[in-house]
Amino acid sequence: MTGVEWRVAPGLTGYPEAVAAIEARAAAIAAGEARELIWLVEHPPLYTAGTSARAEELLDARLPVFASGRGGRYTYHGPGQRVVYVQLDLTRRGRDVRCFVAALEGWIVATLARLGVAAGTIPGRVGVWTGLPDRPAKVAAIGVRVRRWVTLHGAAINVAPRLADFAGIVPCGIADAAVTSLAAMGQAVDFAVVDDALAAGLSDFLTAVHRRAMPLEPGAQLV
Repeated sequence: MTGVEWRVAPGLTGYPEAVAAIEARAAAIAAGEARELIWLVEHPPLYTAGTSARAEELLDARLPVFASGRGGRYTYHGPGQRVVYVQLDLTRRGRDVRCFVAALEGWIVATLARLGVAAGTIPGRVGVWTGLPDRPAKVAAIGVRVRRWVTLHGAAINVAPRLADFAGIVPCGIADAAVTSLAAMGQAVDFAVVDDALAAGLSDFLTAVHRRAMPLEPGAQLV
């Protein structure tokens, strides 16, 4: 599939184990010892704190909290949420981090469209939203890190997670917008359907990564 490895993890994957795996893979990709990777996982319930997380945005530490090397603030992961770890070599693909993030958002928007869900982006707010323009609700979060021009972390699509668990944090530092899921919108789909929709748009996503925007320095972090 486009020369990029596609991997789906069964069951629940622990967050520390996932981070260790993507960091090791990033080093191997940068060294030319491994292929680029799209890794689809599901985590047990937890919160992650990005590099810009503020203590006051952890409202209730009802779940385990893990420091994360990605950009951004607090986010939630848990059963029913499809996490997409995206590990691409931007040295091969234009060294354009803003373009990569925009392409990642576009991939998620296109995936949701294949599922019959209208979604889009909001200027100045990273992520994918439904209910635009009047009642925006975030349906997918984006959080990335770039090390030696290899991307780490990626996106989290709310398929059917327990939305009440988002109440323990200010998600991504945005207090004035709701969080939603495909299930909450009446879309009863399982991970296999979501994964197929993601796979159908992978080639377009990789092509879009090459488009030019404003390059950032290595190690740049966005949410």
